[in-house]
Amino acid sequence: MAVSEQMVQDIVKEVMAKLQLKEETTTQRGVFADMNEAIAAAKKAQKVIHRMSMDQREQIISNIRKKTKENAELLARMGVEETGMGNVPHKILKHILVAEKTPGTEDITTTAWSGDRGLTLIEMGPFGVIGAITPCTNPSETVICNTMGMLAGGNTVVFNPHPQAVKTSQFAINMLNEASLEAGGPDNIACTVMKPTMDSSAVMMSHPDIQLIAATGGPGVVTAVLSSGRRGIGAGAGNPPALVDETADIRKAAEDIVNGCTFDNNLPCIAEKEVVAVDSVVSELMHYMVSEQGCYLASPEEVKKLEETVLTPKGLNRKCVGRDAKTLLSMIGVTVPDNIRCIIFEGKKEDKLIAEELMMPILGIVRAKDFEDAVEQAVWLEHGNRHSAHIHSKNVDHITTYAKVIDTAILVKNAPSYAALGFGGEGYCTFTIASRTGEGLTSAKSFTKQRRCVMSDSLCIR
Repeated sequence: MAVSEQMVQDIVKEVMAKLQLKEETTTQRGVFADMNEAIAAAKKAQKVIHRMSMDQREQIISNIRKKTKENAELLARMGVEETGMGNVPHKILKHILVAEKTPGTEDITTTAWSGDRGLTLIEMGPFGVIGAITPCTNPSETVICNTMGMLAGGNTVVFNPHPQAVKTSQFAINMLNEASLEAGGPDNIACTVMKPTMDSSAVMMSHPDIQLIAATGGPGVVTAVLSSGRRGIGAGAGNPPALVDETADIRKAAEDIVNGCTFDNNLPCIAEKEVVAVDSVVSELMHYMVSEQGCYLASPEEVKKLEETVLTPKGLNRKCVGRDAKTLLSMIGVTVPDNIRCIIFEGKKEDKLIAEELMMPILGIVRAKDFEDAVEQAVWLEHGNRHSAHIHSKNVDHITTYAKVIDTAILVKNAPSYAALGFGGEGYCTFTIASRTGEGLTSAKSFTKQRRCVMSDSLCIR
């Protein structure tokens, strides 16, 4: 049965009404009026989690996976309704990806040395209560993904979510605690405050019971965490370039780039934000983007209007972030059919709509003289974030050179950007990519610390 837009709106209204009623009549699990109370509750729960076996922790994580799948559509609709960003089908896919491909306790391993002088073990132990700052772009996905990894390592977590995604984040936190209780675990494995603010974030970052802070957000948030005096895992900004050389399958490159750029309206930080293509393939690439991939080729005048609309003196216009191409074009008075999903144009690397990370399906294409020039321009556009980059090429030497020079935590070759997160590619999923602090794609082991246990002259039985 076809689902009309009115049906979707009715469903969303019904869901939000139920959530509002629940909020008025009950207290959601893990949600506290004060950050100090939230940390105290998480600390109490962590003492229980720390004593649990790995099998018991895994049972909780398995139930989180199950409940995430069951609530994937609800969480997706809540995220879009509350933030105005992204689209429901893609957010559903992201929640399923989190449920299926986020590592659990299998990521926590032990290293051992045995020799004439005895036995030495390296075990991975918990930090305790971890403080986490999460974005409005992927609110529930990040909360769920982080909690699963942190719990696997024996931690609990206190979140200070983005104020623009409070209800969605709180609903996810309530779901996580329900999953724990159903699986025989404690309440408050994940906690937060009713009204997250800069002040509640400051309390969290300075609290003596918080020894590790994981921040997923913009450069300002990461800088604040790294200045807190605590150990920080910082997942900051990126501006991933997609390089296309003369050996690429141009038709497939056009499809992959547009699919990656438009996924959830370009909200993922790994998504293609601009293209650098060698001169000989630019026309063919743009032809396939327009004729086969639902791209709208904007005129110089339209590009100027877009720039004035999406950029403000203070940065990105929040009303444009995560919006679809048709909506963005309507803001400048351009009407297009529903199949248009990306706005493309050719420009210089210094153009504002190319040089800045936009988080919306606007894709500037920069022309390069040759491969060496393309690499140079792509490195400039990545701005030293060391986050993500992409390349479409059949030349192994080109791929190797690009990978070494751009030196990013993620490099995707001949695929859409989301392959980096295990969606159409191998590997695990994460929504905290710590390029700035060096952890790269975080997983359960990222939230643990090494402990060495030495038994001298014993237990070597060779």
